[in-house]
Amino acid sequence: MPGRKREYDEDDVRVRPGRSSRPRTRTRPKHDDAIDALVITVDRGRYGCVLEDAPIDTPLITAMRARELGRKSVVVGDRVALVGDVTGAAGALARIVRIAERTSVLRRTADDDDTTPEGRLERVVVANADQLVIVSALADPPPRTGFIDRCLVAAYDAGIEPLLCLTKADLAGPEAVLDYYAELDLPYVLVRPDSDLSELRQRLASAISVMVGHSGVGKSTLVNRLVPEALRAVGAVSAIGKGRHTSTSAVALRLPPVGKSRLDPGWIIDTPGIRSFGLAHVSAESLLHGFPDLVEGTLEDQPNCGHSPNDVECRLDAWVAEGNADPRRLESYRRLLASRAGETDPRETPPEDERPG
Repeated sequence: MPGRKREYDEDDVRVRPGRSSRPRTRTRPKHDDAIDALVITVDRGRYGCVLEDAPIDTPLITAMRARELGRKSVVVGDRVALVGDVTGAAGALARIVRIAERTSVLRRTADDDDTTPEGRLERVVVANADQLVIVSALADPPPRTGFIDRCLVAAYDAGIEPLLCLTKADLAGPEAVLDYYAELDLPYVLVRPDSDLSELRQRLASAISVMVGHSGVGKSTLVNRLVPEALRAVGAVSAIGKGRHTSTSAVALRLPPVGKSRLDPGWIIDTPGIRSFGLAHVSAESLLHGFPDLVEGTLEDQPNCGHSPNDVECRLDAWVAEGNADPRRLESYRRLLASRAGETDPRETPPEDERPG
């Protein structure tokens, strides 16, 4: 009938086909053909990797993180699985598809107080390290036991063995420093400009060692002596960052073999950008792990004792006063407790009593 509106039915409905008939799945590729490698540098989303058992002159493999890793971080020292172009040729790019479980994680923060933004910003320095080599000069500049104590706390918290490397032994003797750490049985080596490094090399063999130290203590000189090709190796690594200078980035360097030995010569990880260890990631209770010589003095305290000067029933002061430990060690521990509580500024110049006299 003219003018009557047409009625619609289901035949008039157009169903838009889906973009794909393939069902969604969370199944990820297994990458059974992936090869194992070690991350030796990280620079703005590019990772320099090498095969751990490859010859020392093997080309560096440049890789990027695969999307399926999500937000998992990749740091120097990580053992990873690579797919793609792993030839190390110019312009080649591989992908990191797996990160092996870490045996140790060395962390630091910019501040000791975890209530500050700097204290909540936790950085992973390196993964899978076996040893923390704390490089300190015996003179020019004088040794700072406060810095060494911080490194010891960080090492013990990470489950890494510490090694004290005392440089410039031609300018001063080690007696004052060794006396300060007499109760710790802390392993150490002495280094002079012309000294034989065989003892240090022996301690570095078959291990991944992280080297830290203040400016001027001779750490860079030591690295160049241990790895004569270090400058060339760092130059090759800097190409990953398209020419950016790598003096603020951690770099893992393979130690050259000694003589005809078939033992793994080991790796050293140079950390030029680290001058201090913020300890906000370490609980107040765990700070004591860096002072094993004081632990016995806390055994008679109440379980909730904070071992600070405000804890009037703390037995630690009397125990130290009886000659059971060096009073300077207690002072250093208390300074870290105060800094951990936000009562001091850890960035200020260390006081004189942080230098052994």
